[in-house]
Amino acid sequence: MSVLQRYFAVSIFQAVAFVLLAFLGLLGFMDLTSELPGVGKNGYEITDAFLYVIVMVPQHVYEVMPVAALIGTIYTMAQFASTSEFTIMRAAGMSTRTAGWMLFKIGIVLVIVTFVFGELIAPRTALIAERLHLTGRGTTVSAEFRSGLWTKDIVKSEGLRGTVLGSRFFNVREVRPDGTLVGVKLYEFDNSFRLRTLTVAKTGTYQGENIWRLYDVMENHFSNPALLKGEATAQNNFAQETGVVATQRYPTKDLVSEITPKILSVSASDPERMSANELAVYTRHLQENRQQTERFKIAFWKKLVDPLAIFVLMALALPFAYLHTRSGGVSLKIFIGIMIGVGFLLINTLFSHLGLLSSLPAFVTAIMPSVIFLLLALGTLYWVERH
Repeated sequence: MSVLQRYFAVSIFQAVAFVLLAFLGLLGFMDLTSELPGVGKNGYEITDAFLYVIVMVPQHVYEVMPVAALIGTIYTMAQFASTSEFTIMRAAGMSTRTAGWMLFKIGIVLVIVTFVFGELIAPRTALIAERLHLTGRGTTVSAEFRSGLWTKDIVKSEGLRGTVLGSRFFNVREVRPDGTLVGVKLYEFDNSFRLRTLTVAKTGTYQGENIWRLYDVMENHFSNPALLKGEATAQNNFAQETGVVATQRYPTKDLVSEITPKILSVSASDPERMSANELAVYTRHLQENRQQTERFKIAFWKKLVDPLAIFVLMALALPFAYLHTRSGGVSLKIFIGIMIGVGFLLINTLFSHLGLLSSLPAFVTAIMPSVIFLLLALGTLYWVERH
């Protein structure tokens, strides 16, 4: 590593670390403020609130690292411009391409750090944060419906293999922190979407290898005599003979299902807080069950593309080195950098929502903000070099 490369790296890393700490302090204060109303309720103490703030740090590092890289690089470039260091570097033979290449190598380190936090650390700490957050509100499940958590799988003749017999809707009222299911209801339909079995269990625990053990089980079997005798007609083919019901009770019963605790936890999580691997697994599960996947596809590609936006934003910071002190002080340039970062976050969020409303491929939706800002960076570099 050359002396100039080392100087660039140390200066930018110090600035990025300072900006990152400032953002983390602000976001941590906001998290703590949101948790304080739950302190003293349901055994939720102030120490739990502080623990929630701490375990949310990796998620915030992943979220704000691109903007921190932008502001930190702008600050460093503005400092070089204000002290005429960048002018001296250019006079010594450093070209714009050389400066860009040095920023690219520095960006590789920041991208790797962002991937580590986003893929390895944040998804695990986010689960802890979610449990703490729910404890403070007196509940143990996060779902979009008042009736609890819903998901769906396929019923096959040999458990996870064999011919498809129908579909099963999986409803859980509560998921406790230890993974125990409370208030389980299973609705099984045949291939013609006729309700065939309704299973109600008080609790359920995962035994491993796709096996759930249900406790205090009541199983209701519905049948249509006309179908059993082969006398079905167009009128009664989809009829549900609710009068023909067989009920059985079991102290315990094992259920084989492709639904695992991981899929169950993922279905209750915010896609933005999931790792790319979890998003890929859950998207495949949704596709197999013919459910909407666009939101999770967009989140998957954003997980891969957003860290790479660091390269784009650092390139956008390079033109600030060409602006002399008379073009504005360092504080003004930092303010401009903050506005650019906020604009990037807003446009990124906007395209995520537009992707759900339009027919654009998920990859295009995820990468479009970076492409727009890359074109802006190249155009700005061209302008400052010409002027």
